[in-house]
Order: sequence, then structure tokens, then C-alpha cells
Amino acid sequence: CFPQIFDAFKPRLHDSNSKVNQVALEAMHKMIPLLKDHLSPVINMLIPAIVDNNLNSKNPGIYAAATNVIQALCQHLDTSLLLQPLCTKAQFLSGKAKQDLTEKLA
Repeated sequence: CFPQIFDAFKPRLHDSNSKVNQVALEAMHKMIPLLKDHLSPVINMLIPAIVDNNLNSKNPGIYAAATNVIQALCQHLDTSLLLQPLCTKAQFLSGKAKQDLTEKLA
């Protein structure tokens, strides 16, 4: 059941409507402390949805929300769960997103 919920939620994390996108990121930020390591089955799906486009967004609200989500993941999840998906994303990013993710990994 849990993965199906995030299968439906994931498209909102990179919705073409910036307001929907931002609200989804803000909702994700609120969910992380509640769900913590229960997110492990969906973390490989969530990281790309959170990072792609959002960390390089020119919209300051989306960028800030995405940064907050990454910070919350680092604070509330076992870092061993995050290492592989974040490293994989960092390899293929460019610009500010690559810099931000590399700093988080360090």
C-alpha cells in the first residue's frame, strides 16, 4: 500500500504547475519526520522526483522547498539509505543542483 501512495504522489513533486509542485515539496517536507525510515521502500523513487528540476529551479519557492526536503531526509533517515541514491543523482546533475548535492554528500 505504501509504495502505491507514493506512486500517486510522485508526479506532483515535479508537476508543471509550479504552485502544485511547491505545495507537494512542502507536504513532503512535513511527512519526512513522521515517516522517517519507513520511507526506505520508496527512497529510490523519491530522490529523483525531489531533485530533478527542483534543485535547479529558477523559482525560489521551489528551490527552497526542495532544499528543505533534502535537509529533512538527511536529518530523519538513516544516511546509509540516502548515500547511493544521492551519489547517483549527483553524478548526472549540473549547476547549482550538483553543487548542493555534493555539499550534502560531503
